[in-house]
Amino acid sequence: MYTVTINQRDREPGDKVPILLRALSRARAEVPFERTVGDEVQGVFVAADRAIDAGLVAMRAESCGGVRWNVGIGVGPLGEPLPSAIHDVTGLGLVYSRRAVERAQHIKDEAAISVDGPDRVLAAEAAAILRLLGLIIARRTTAEWRVLELLTPGVRGQQRAVAEALGITAQAVSKAIARAHWNEEFEARPAAAHLMRLMLEAR
Repeated sequence: MYTVTINQRDREPGDKVPILLRALSRARAEVPFERTVGDEVQGVFVAADRAIDAGLVAMRAESCGGVRWNVGIGVGPLGEPLPSAIHDVTGLGLVYSRRAVERAQHIKDEAAISVDGPDRVLAAEAAAILRLLGLIIARRTTAEWRVLELLTPGVRGQQRAVAEALGITAQAVSKAIARAHWNEEFEARPAAAHLMRLMLEAR
């Protein structure tokens, strides 16, 4: 199982958890995200790629209340069957997630995301990939996001339709995609998911 814990890094602007929860509402979690305590939310996934999706959502500050977030992904067993509410979840995966988010709090740059689990080496390797992806996401401009929000990963021939929708040239769309490292992001995500799945096998 994959437990994602997220808490607010920038606290001066006030409590932004409701906005974060709205941003995470599309995450296909087996146990949906809820506020657990203070400015913290948690959710549970059975698929590594979906947990990664949720963690990286929090790297985009402008859609999550304009503040930065700490993200910890714990890879480990949880009590089964899974309950419907996060407050009823039990198991070692919660401990790993807590350790991961505490580690993320000590990261200085925008990509405060960490992974923990039964294999520390695999966890560090997965976290390294996710931090690079987090930096890419966190540094995208509003103009780049306008383009990316209209794209579906892995689908060819979208650029002309996006250009027409935004009233810009196809060349401008292509440049925005290149600057945002959109293709590189989605090529790298499976590597992090693979490492996280290996961690479950290692326990």
